[in-house]
Amino acid sequence: MLEAIAWIGSAFIIAAVGLSIAGAVGVLRFPDVYTRIHAASITDTGAASLMTLGMLLMAGLSPAAIKLCIVWLFIMLTSPAAAHALAGAAFGSGHRPILGDPRRPSEDET
Repeated sequence: MLEAIAWIGSAFIIAAVGLSIAGAVGVLRFPDVYTRIHAASITDTGAASLMTLGMLLMAGLSPAAIKLCIVWLFIMLTSPAAAHALAGAAFGSGHRPILGDPRRPSEDET
């Protein structure tokens, strides 16, 4: 039974790694700062949740599990707030979102 829980925990950790890689690709590929912030913050909180869940399964009932829950709670509170602050700072500095397909010229440019 313990070996099965370790395998399930490992699967959660591998899923977290995959989600982190997808977020990194999104940050590199998306056209403007707002979509990049979105990709980074969504995958950050999702990957942190999966990683923490995997480690919780491996740790079992121990003091380490309590610490992992505190770390997860801290990430869930700070990551969305940081993304919101970053988007607000970008908007305040004059960055405007790219609407539509960035590869096609808009009607104003034709």
